[in-house]
Amino acid sequence: MQLGARAVLLKGGHLEGDTVVDILLHEGRFERFAGSRIKSKHTHGTGCTLASAIAAGLAQKMNLRDAVVRAHGYVRKAIETAPGFGRGHGPLNHAVTVKVD
Repeated sequence: MQLGARAVLLKGGHLEGDTVVDILLHEGRFERFAGSRIKSKHTHGTGCTLASAIAAGLAQKMNLRDAVVRAHGYVRKAIETAPGFGRGHGPLNHAVTVKVD
């Protein structure tokens, strides 16, 4: 943030544990986004997918928090429904859709 960013999202997906925690710093506040880790090797591209989903929400005039919440839901569903390609770390299901509550 010292370099001029108005918000920072710290991803916790590569840390150990059964819970994945991301931290959003925005407007001087920290907000914690936590969810249970999905046991899957098909997680290639989760960070890029999350960033793109947040950017899409912002382009649709969502506020930052709502865009992050929807993007987390999208990435979660994309991991849960991954097509299972390859023997290594395969891709997510980018064709999945999520509903906004």
